[in-house]
Amino acid sequence: MKTYADKINTVLKPAISSMPLVLDLFAGCGGLALGFEAQGFPTLGFEMDADCCATYKHNLVGDCLQVKLDANYAFPKAQVVIGGPPCQPFSVGGHQNGLHDARDGFPAFISAVKQVKPDIWMFENVRGLMYKNKDYLDLVISELESLGYVVEFKLMNAVNHLVPQNRERVIVVGHRGEFHYPSVISQKVTAGQALEKVPVESTADSKYLTASMDAYVAKYEKASNCITPRDLHLDRPSRTVTCRNLAGATGDMHRLVLEDGRRRRLTVREGARLQSFPDWFDFKGSETSAFNQVGNAVPPMLAFAIANCFKDYLQSTVRLNSSEIRKRQQPRQLDLLVA
Repeated sequence: MKTYADKINTVLKPAISSMPLVLDLFAGCGGLALGFEAQGFPTLGFEMDADCCATYKHNLVGDCLQVKLDANYAFPKAQVVIGGPPCQPFSVGGHQNGLHDARDGFPAFISAVKQVKPDIWMFENVRGLMYKNKDYLDLVISELESLGYVVEFKLMNAVNHLVPQNRERVIVVGHRGEFHYPSVISQKVTAGQALEKVPVESTADSKYLTASMDAYVAKYEKASNCITPRDLHLDRPSRTVTCRNLAGATGDMHRLVLEDGRRRRLTVREGARLQSFPDWFDFKGSETSAFNQVGNAVPPMLAFAIANCFKDYLQSTVRLNSSEIRKRQQPRQLDLLVA
C-alpha cells in the first residue's frame, strides 16, 4: 500500500510542460510554486529572504530573484500571477495608511496585476483577512476589480486537500469568468499517517522537553482552560503549523509524546511532512530559518489542487477562444444565402 510519503514524493515533482509562465510574488521557500510546477507550470519567484531564495532555487526548476518588492517594481510579462503578500493587521477604518503602508505587500501585488495583465491571478492570506480586517480585504478587491477581473474569495482548509493539518487560509482569485475552486476531498490524512514511524525515532536533532518546560506547559494549559493537550495527536490531522509553534519553546509548541512518556519538539523534517513537503525538498539556512520557511509556506498539496484548477481554467479559455475564432471564420448563414 502506498504511504503518504510515497504519494507526496511522487506527485510533487516539478514537471514543466507547455503551460504559461507563473510569477510567484513573496514566494517564500516555494511551497506555492512547487504545487504549480508539479502541474506543469514554469515559475519565477520574487522573495527578499536569502535563505528562502536559496531553497527555492535548489529544489525548483524556476529561478528566484532576491528582491524587496514594492509598487514601483517592473515585472516581466506572464499569463499567471500568484503569491502571498504580507499584510499588516489593521483596518482601513483606523489610523493606519492602508495601501500606502510601506510594510504592506498588496500595493506591489496590485501593481504586478496592473502591469502584467495576467489571464488569471491569486493570492493567499490568513483567515483574519476575511473577518478582523474585512474592510481592508474589500479595499484590495475593489482595486483589483477595477482592473476588469471577476474577483472571488474562499476560505479553504488545507486538510480538505490531502494535507495532514487543519490550516485555514483565504484564497482570492481574479479571472475573466468560469473559474472553479478545488473540490473538497473527503479523505483526511492524520498526523500519524503522515509521519509513519518517525514519532518513535530519535535523531541527532531531536530536542526533548525538560522538567521545567513540562511544568511550564502544564501551567500554560491550565491557565488557558485547555481541554485537549496541545501535543501532536497521531490519530487526527495536526493543528495549524506555524513558525512560532514549530521553533519557539512556548506552551503552544508542537510536541510529540514518546512511548516512554518523554516529549520532544518536532524536527524540521516532521514539520515539513505535516505541511505536505516531499522528503526530497531540502531547506537551506539554519534550523531556525528552516522552521520559519516551513511554518510560513503554502502547503504544496493545497497549491497542487489550486494549480490544477488554474490549468483547467486556462485550457478551457483556449478552447473557448478557438471556438470563437472558428465561428468568425465560417460564413454567416445570410452570406451563404446571398452566395
